[in-house]
Amino acid sequence: MSDSLFFREEKIPVSIEQELKRSYLDYAMSVIVGRALPDVRDGLKPVHRRILYGMWEQGNTAGKPYKKSARIVGDVMGKYHPHGDAAIYDALVRMAQPFSMRHVLVDGQGNFGSVDGDNPAAMRYTEVRLSRLAEEMLGEDLEKETVDWQPNYDGSLQEPTVLPARFPNLLVNGSSGIAVGMATNIPPHNLGEVIDACVALAKNPEATVDDLLRYLPGPDFPTAAIIRGTDGIRKAYATGQGAVQVQARAVIEHHPKGGKTAIVITELPFQVNKAKLVERIAELVQSKEIDGISDLRDESDRDGIRVVVELKRDAVPQVVLNQLYKLTPMQSSFGINLLAIVEGQPKVLTLKQALEHFLAFRKEV
Repeated sequence: MSDSLFFREEKIPVSIEQELKRSYLDYAMSVIVGRALPDVRDGLKPVHRRILYGMWEQGNTAGKPYKKSARIVGDVMGKYHPHGDAAIYDALVRMAQPFSMRHVLVDGQGNFGSVDGDNPAAMRYTEVRLSRLAEEMLGEDLEKETVDWQPNYDGSLQEPTVLPARFPNLLVNGSSGIAVGMATNIPPHNLGEVIDACVALAKNPEATVDDLLRYLPGPDFPTAAIIRGTDGIRKAYATGQGAVQVQARAVIEHHPKGGKTAIVITELPFQVNKAKLVERIAELVQSKEIDGISDLRDESDRDGIRVVVELKRDAVPQVVLNQLYKLTPMQSSFGINLLAIVEGQPKVLTLKQALEHFLAFRKEV
């Protein structure tokens, strides 16, 4: 029997324009849903969800001994996320960094990088386990089959489509990501304040943005610092988009003994690289754009950030401080775009909508 009975060549005319549109949309939706944007229910992207589930499945929980990061990465890559070990390890590291996460989901042991932009140690050296808070995203609710499951990439195993999160992680830890044609940037918030807002909305579904602001006054960044003004916060919570001005916390210290004055920086805006900030101040002094600085030292240690800017005797401290705010990342803008996946589609959400989706999800669980 000839092959022509089974394989018949047929040319189908296709518009290149239409094919490009279809292919681009398929690719865009794959990136949006499968990689770049968090789910409104558990606040996680697929890679983070798979890491946490993989650790829980291995019994790598709080209170038990740490396990090598390489073991977790290899297990997650082999079972659920075949996209390269570097991408998985980067996501794992971020969940263990107290300067990146308001509440870490991974308890790390070893070098996981720093606010100076230092790289973490290789995965064969670091060790991890779930944090106690991360267990609240999995735990008993997952064992009771309260969420939907789906086959993994090769159909050999099942993985949860969402974690049964007992707290609104999307707002608590925030998220950032760039998809095709869109991006999300959600700031972290205080856990207690977010839960208070959830309780208030559950009791009064007609609550307005201003009502919720009483419980959740604004973002709470892991590196602290000062948010200037509330207009940007209110706009972001009411529309899903806005910007807040974040300023480093600095104090002017006088030393009567030597007659010297110094500006001491103790808190930085979120995601500001401390080493680059010090470098930038040094450049401004060298180019004489800022006059009045006699010495610059980074005295930061494990107890916290401390950058000392010593001033000349004739310098006016407040003038120099204002110049630092103006010319360095000591004052920066954090753009908020509360974009998340809702029922498989990307959607910009108000604060109230984000809380409503979480409450509806918890009722379902």
